[in-house]
Amino acid sequence: MSHQVRLEDDVYERIKANKRDDESFSDAVGRLIGGRSLRDLRDVFDEDQVTEIRDAIEQADQDDCDEVRDVAERFD
Repeated sequence: MSHQVRLEDDVYERIKANKRDDESFSDAVGRLIGGRSLRDLRDVFDEDQVTEIRDAIEQADQDDCDEVRDVAERFD
C-alpha cells in the first residue's frame, strides 16, 4: 500500500539531500525518522507497570536533584 504525502519544499529538499543513492524516498524517510516510536510501547505495559515505571523515574529524578543540591552546598 502506498500513500501520497505533501511536503513543504524545504522538507523535501532536506530528505533528498540525505537520501542515499540506493534508497527510495520511503527508505530514506524510514531511516531518517529512526526506529520504533514510544507509541509502539503503548500496549506493552499494563497500568500498574506504567505507574511503577513512572514512580521509579520520578524517584531517580528526585535523587539526582538531592545529590546536585548536596554537592552545591559543599561549595558554598
